[in-house]
Amino acid sequence: MKKDILSLSFEELQSQITAVGEEKFRAKQIFDWLHVKKITDFSEMSNISEQLRQFLTNYFCIKPLIIRKKLVSEYDYTVKYLYEMEDGETIETVLMRYRHANSLCVSTQAGCKMNCAFCASGANGFIRDLTPSEMLLQLYETERDSGKSASGDVSVGNLVLMGIGEPLDNFDNVIRFLELLSDKNGRNMSLRHVSLSTCGLADKIDALAELRLGLTLSVSLHAADNETRNKIMPVNFTFNIETLMSACRNYYEKTGRRISFEYALIKDLNDDEKAAEKLAALVKPLSAHVNLIPVNNVCKNGIYSPAKSPETSRIKAFHTWLTRNGVNATVRRTLGTDISAACGQLRSDN
Repeated sequence: MKKDILSLSFEELQSQITAVGEEKFRAKQIFDWLHVKKITDFSEMSNISEQLRQFLTNYFCIKPLIIRKKLVSEYDYTVKYLYEMEDGETIETVLMRYRHANSLCVSTQAGCKMNCAFCASGANGFIRDLTPSEMLLQLYETERDSGKSASGDVSVGNLVLMGIGEPLDNFDNVIRFLELLSDKNGRNMSLRHVSLSTCGLADKIDALAELRLGLTLSVSLHAADNETRNKIMPVNFTFNIETLMSACRNYYEKTGRRISFEYALIKDLNDDEKAAEKLAALVKPLSAHVNLIPVNNVCKNGIYSPAKSPETSRIKAFHTWLTRNGVNATVRRTLGTDISAACGQLRSDN
């Protein structure tokens, strides 16, 4: 079986190339073709010999990622891609356009095990982990496709690992993806431009803290007490709020990076003043930021979730209650709702 060349680190590629008698600098040329020029076929590598190109063709592959469907929002130009992978499985990726920089929401798994009540990503269960190359290709193919349009700068400045799947449940592949993304010989993206979202796998948050990568950790909290969180996030039965917050404190102390807590406001469940006070007491010691998210309309297996967003006035009041208690908070701008590209709406079978 041919090796997935896009998932190889620069050092691994260099080892493979020098083992067949090539000079080290050839690995840098190949890495640049793959991760900067983003070629899709070894024949495009014009500055390496035909013999080396043939060696690469014989022993390595560049995995395909095919656009099965592309939807563009009529309201905010958000673009949602349904990508098909080599084995026929599908994932969704979302390009969000902001004035300061374009952001890409990347999937890390096909399907999801976590089964959060307000999220469609696990509607068909968990299928498999994505490889590092399949995560990178979401970026490369989106930029390649967007470059065909006349809509201006299409380069992606920020990445959010908030698509389908739980990133920390695919820990090793996600870490390799981040290493490839930030490699100075390749894309060289600073990880300060990357946000990783987790539903709260406390043990993996501890492991991530040890790496001190410099990325932003976003924790999907959505409730400040175990009773409420148990109703909407099954992961809380394994890692309750006390365990999760202990891991968050450890992450903050070891990395010095402020954590962002995601809080989906659900009408009549977690949106009153008492809930705001509990949330403030929980996150204020970490100097954390709270991202308030009006819960989106989600369909799972043909059935729409009963969870509804509070009225705009209630959302504003909740924000006021938090800030009054000394918590830095913002209300997330909702993008792509007309194409089901907003938070919690991504799935693999559209």
